[in-house]
Amino acid sequence: MATPVNQRVKKRRDVLRAAGFRPVQICMPDTRRPDFAEECRRQSQNVAAADAADRYLDAFMDVALS
Repeated sequence: MATPVNQRVKKRRDVLRAAGFRPVQICMPDTRRPDFAEECRRQSQNVAAADAADRYLDAFMDVALS
């Protein structure tokens, strides 16, 4: 008889914990949503506008690169 899923998951997590890991839950945007691409575009435009308005950014990036 197969082991129930929750027991297999618990066993796997116990092995990972014993190896020094801990489980972390991460929430990600749903890329399948119809408005996902438009929201990415909107946020990218906001970042680009903020970068363009920052007159010290290019100098900072040059120093960081060197």
